[in-house]
Parts: sequence; C-alpha cells; structure tokens
Amino acid sequence: MSFAHANISVFVPHVGCPNMCSFCDQRHITGVTVLPGEDDVKKAVNTAKSSANFDPDNTEIAFFGGSFTAINRNYMESLLSAAYGFVKSGDVKGIRISTRPDAIDDAILDLLKSYGVTSIELGAQSMDDTVLLKNNRGHTSADVIRASSLIKRHGFSLGLQMMTGLYGDSDEKALETARSIIALHPETVRIYPTIVLKGTTLAALYADGYYKPQTVDEAVNICVKLLSLFKDAGIRVIRLGLHSIEQKAYISGPWHPAFSELCHSEIMLQKALGLLEEKGDYTLFTAPTDISKMIGQNRMNIEKLNRLGYTCKVMPDSRLGAEEIYVKKG
Repeated sequence: MSFAHANISVFVPHVGCPNMCSFCDQRHITGVTVLPGEDDVKKAVNTAKSSANFDPDNTEIAFFGGSFTAINRNYMESLLSAAYGFVKSGDVKGIRISTRPDAIDDAILDLLKSYGVTSIELGAQSMDDTVLLKNNRGHTSADVIRASSLIKRHGFSLGLQMMTGLYGDSDEKALETARSIIALHPETVRIYPTIVLKGTTLAALYADGYYKPQTVDEAVNICVKLLSLFKDAGIRVIRLGLHSIEQKAYISGPWHPAFSELCHSEIMLQKALGLLEEKGDYTLFTAPTDISKMIGQNRMNIEKLNRLGYTCKVMPDSRLGAEEIYVKKG
C-alpha cells in the first residue's frame, strides 16, 4: 500500500533571516522558541517511524520555520548531517528545506545536494517589488526568479510560497504573483493569508489604521481564484493557510483552523450553482471524500443554497472524481 507524501517537520525558528518582515514572528507561528539540535531531528524521525502509516518512499525530513540556508553554517550542517543518516539508511526518501530567495547560490546548492536535500521551498510571498519593499522582505522578485532557476538547474524539486493580504497588496496583485509563480514552473505551492500577530510591524500598522487585514471571506474568495490558476497550470497547492498559531499572539486577520476546507467548500458551492437550474429540490452527488466539502462547515453551503431557493441533499457517488458534482432534480 502506498501513502501520500508526508513531511517530518523540524522547526528552526527565526534564525538566519537578515531582517524582520512586517508580518513575521516565527515563534508565535510555530510555537517553537528553542533551536532544535541533532537529537531533536533523530527523535522526530524515530517518532514518525512508529506510525502505522509511515512510508519511507514518500517521506521527507523538512526543516521549516526560518531561512535555513542563511543560518550559521556549522549549525546547518549539523542538522543536515543528522537528517542525512536517515536518507542513507532508506528511512526517508530525502530532505526538504525552506529558505529565502536571496540565500541561494551555486555553492549552497552543491552543499545541500551532498547532504541528500531533494526539495527546496522559497518564500517568495509576492512578486510585486513594491509589496516586497513595504513588507521589509529584503529581496526582490528578480531574486525569486534567479534562485528558482538555480534550484531547478541543480535538479531539486522547487516549491514556492506566496501570501495574500500583505500590506500594500491587492487581489489583482496576488493574481499577478500567482501568474509569475506559474511561469517559474514550481512543482508545489503554499498559500498563506496574512495574519496580524503581536509584536510585529504589521501589528503597529494595524493599530495606527494604516493596514486593514482581509476578512476570512475575502481571503477565501481570492484563494479560490488562486487555486483555480494553479490547478489549471498543473501545479499542486500543498498548503493553504497556516498550520497553527498561538492564540495569545493573534490580533486580527483571516485565521481559521480549517481554512483550506473553507476554500474547497466554496469551490464546491460555486460548481453546484453553475449546475443548478430553476429553484426547487435537488440531490447533489459527489465523491465520498467530498461530502463534507459540499455540505460546508456547519452546513454552510446547504443553508446558502436554501436561501437562494434550492433545497438540496448531498449523496456519495464513488464514480465521481475529486470535486466533481452530479445534480439530479428532486
């Protein structure tokens, strides 16, 4: 039996970054304040291996949370060395890291290759230079293009991360960022709506009335459009919304623990509305795994359809693919 791709995540909080982005406090995003060491890497892998669903052929050790290639070189190599042991033994298929576009060059890529790194994710966040400057990213869109090209040339799997609702951003700019990312041909993409956290520059801008965060509905609406663009381009979106945040650090913004589910439920709603005709009673058939998406959280989609004059029940049909809908009157 083959399982879906999985990451054994090791969070390296805010070290290595040459500046503090307007939105960033990795400690509150990851909940990690102590830097991990070699023993932590080994413990994480051994814990994952004890899972009944563990599949070494589809698992990578993933160093997330900071700018991995900008941290102290000796520290970075100690983490890579601990992880590489599991690559050589066949316990995992490789190593995934996330870093800044301006912390990539030929020398660092050669080093990463020697330690069994297979995938590199770049925090692009935006491909609009004005937005990058306003959010103190410290790099340009040209850096993203250059680093992406180098990563692919060296044979790594490329992932790109983007954000919505940044200071100075707009839905139109986010769509242009997505189109620019598509042109770089990454294998994967992550999309993160911007959240206002305590102690950040964005928190001060929000308090002073200079920044207005997206609502959950606004973030869902733009992310649905982004998902469509990436799907049409054949690029997998492997994350939509932050994994978690410390609630005590949250100030404002479109945080929802099931943000991805909200987006996919909205996609199902829009598809259903495109198939429904005159008002009345209907049965909506979906793949069994899509039942909850079609119904929506707290029956949200069913209630919206009711208000529009459509009384719908949802039934499973195993012949249907992901996010496919078949509508039957009555």
